Amino acid sequence: MAAKTGFAKYIIVITTVTAAIMELLDTTIVNVALNQMAGSLGSTIEDVAWVITSYAIANVIIIPMTGFLGEYFGRKTYYLTSMVLFGVASYFCGASDGLWELVFWRFIQGIGGGALLSTSQAILFDAFDPKDRGIASGLFGMGIVLGPTLGPALGGYILETYNWSQIFYVNIPICALATVLTLIYIDRKEGEGERKQEIKIDYIGILLLIIGIGALQFVLEKGESEDWFESRMIVTVSLMAAVGIIGFVWHELHTEHPVVNLGIFKYRIFAFSTMFNLVSGLGLFTSAFVYPVLVQRVNGFTPLEAGISLVAPTMAAVILFPIIGKRMGAGASPIPFMIAGICFFVFFGFYSGTATPDMGKWDFFPMQICRTIGISLLQLPLINQAVAGLKPKEYPAGIALSNMIRQLGGAFGIALANNFATNRAAQHRSDLMANMSTDNPLFNERVANATKNMIASTGDTFNAAAMAYKQLEAAVARQAYYLAYLDTFRLISIFFICLLPFVFLLRTKKLSPEEAAAMAKAAAESH
Repeated sequence: MAAKTGFAKYIIVITTVTAAIMELLDTTIVNVALNQMAGSLGSTIEDVAWVITSYAIANVIIIPMTGFLGEYFGRKTYYLTSMVLFGVASYFCGASDGLWELVFWRFIQGIGGGALLSTSQAILFDAFDPKDRGIASGLFGMGIVLGPTLGPALGGYILETYNWSQIFYVNIPICALATVLTLIYIDRKEGEGERKQEIKIDYIGILLLIIGIGALQFVLEKGESEDWFESRMIVTVSLMAAVGIIGFVWHELHTEHPVVNLGIFKYRIFAFSTMFNLVSGLGLFTSAFVYPVLVQRVNGFTPLEAGISLVAPTMAAVILFPIIGKRMGAGASPIPFMIAGICFFVFFGFYSGTATPDMGKWDFFPMQICRTIGISLLQLPLINQAVAGLKPKEYPAGIALSNMIRQLGGAFGIALANNFATNRAAQHRSDLMANMSTDNPLFNERVANATKNMIASTGDTFNAAAMAYKQLEAAVARQAYYLAYLDTFRLISIFFICLLPFVFLLRTKKLSPEEAAAMAKAAAESH
């Protein structure tokens, strides 16, 4: 497919980047609406969490199969079908009046959305000349960062202005417009979708992938709320995940027509880049998860305030990604960018670990700008490294697997953050409670003052002391979680510190601008 020029190119950029942002935005936009959904649907928060879990499970199942499905049905047909499916499922999500109806349509939405990520990337590459495809990578990487970060802000605004169903309805006009633009401006590749008779479908591989990855995602999403391996259900699903993944790997390496080409892990650069993608996903999604929880639970932000405070620093990615993309397209080594990105993220984690409960929205700006710069410097080289050293026909599998690993890294990171913060909060609470003793004169003085304040505000002298103790207990719990979230930010930094020594394993020979353009061209033509 020939590169586009002028107006058509910009339309394709807007269409594909918007589709990628929309897909990733829907992974986080629901997070701020769980309380309202629970009340509206008459369910518990734990049950409503399935709205998030079902979408994530569908995503990680479909993403590694996008290369095969795009080849079988034709990339444009598959992209259009996924877009329409995403829009239709969004409508039924908003129209759902029962929890499990909503969970079902979120799963269907995830099936449609998972295809938008890798396929959008391929279409965007095709719209650019070889010498400009570094800019295309930059624009797509910008979408990867903006999506999860803008989700809480948009979700918070919709909740304060409308109701939770509008979170899903907002996708419909975007999907409709993107579908029309795709029909008009995105061309089919020569021979696209005409090889169905030659392609053999790996039904066993698809089944094992669904069982293995779906079960693993379930364990990561639900493990904390089910008390991990104390739950018989988690143990059973973990065994299913192990059997499914091991069986899938063995089958894909021994079948003649695998649905996912795992053979590309034989390339050292790709194998190590997946480790970086895992930690990068952990940092991106976990930091976007922990920060809103901290500022709402401790600093008293509303969902909208928490989301908006992320928007301004995230705009730095809009400036950085095209610049970094242009440098990468000119053949610049990814290693310095990655080292700088990791260092920025390490600094972000430890800097965030110094936050205080009285900080306002703009006080968090320097911390969040460090996060954005770190992700920007790290993410784009990883997109390029996903295909470095692979043969052109192996690029679709490389991109799809990289996207899946990043999503799994996010799921693992959020599960880890939940578990770690809960355990650390319990420890901090125990330490703080040690000071709440009648032998401590400072504690007795605080109880007396709190009791007087309760009497003054309520006039209830009989229950004032009990209410004072409850007030102090709530303050201890708030302080314990505050300290636990700071520990979680530091833990993210430790993951990136452990990653730093492995950067040099991704070293490749420096590419000339012509070689970089040729590799980008081969990558685009392989989709």
